Amino acid sequence: MKILDTIVARKQEKIALSKSKISVPQLEVSEFFTRACYSLRDFILDPNRTGIIAEFKRQSPSQGIINNWSGVVEVTTGYANVGASALSVLTDAHFFDGTNQDLIEARQANIIPILRKDFMLDEYQIIEAIGADIILLIASILSPLEIQKLARLAKSLQLNVLLEVHNQTELERSMCDDLDAIGVNNRNLDDFSVSVQNSYDLVDQIPDQFLKISESGISDVKTIQALKKAGFDSFLMGECFMKTPNPALGMQDLVVGLWGK
Repeated sequence: MKILDTIVARKQEKIALSKSKISVPQLEVSEFFTRACYSLRDFILDPNRTGIIAEFKRQSPSQGIINNWSGVVEVTTGYANVGASALSVLTDAHFFDGTNQDLIEARQANIIPILRKDFMLDEYQIIEAIGADIILLIASILSPLEIQKLARLAKSLQLNVLLEVHNQTELERSMCDDLDAIGVNNRNLDDFSVSVQNSYDLVDQIPDQFLKISESGISDVKTIQALKKAGFDSFLMGECFMKTPNPALGMQDLVVGLWGK
């Protein structure tokens, strides 16, 4: 069984367990359910910010433990302070050691958009995305009909929707009106190999109505500049920062090179 199949199977079990513990009506009276979401487009295109979606991630199936010493509030506020346009917080527990509490703490501490980074399979998870401004839909694990259904619900809750694709086939079959951004994942989820060329191959195939985001394998100023020149608006980055002793300082070093100050 491929790792992605294993992740999806485990996630389906977790969703069923969550549904048995907390009902949808209970989720709908949560502290953040009715808050106004920040606009991803506004923050990504703000010239005073970097276009970087900076990620808080403790571990991954491909890397194992990445950073188990930094706190979510410390890291995310640090990212925001050095120019992040948005934040990404992993909430998958089994494979990434993330929690919904991480998302809540990041939300309470920050006033920029936050992506709930998880494997979204069910409408329940959209409603459960308390505190988030953006949800992720991964084309490789969803049918076109499922993408449309989940995106429509997310937009009805004022959430921004990021569709992640890995190839042209996924892109062509998955686009729908209720998307705000399309991200090209440079990581092959079957063997975890990474190639930024994937972004260059797909950038011109993404309609200009969507924000264009390059994800994974980005760690230096030259790559960001080249991707921006190619047409990308934003760059999802995490491991290169989280591997450093102080992730916010790791991002600051890159931003200094990016902005020349």
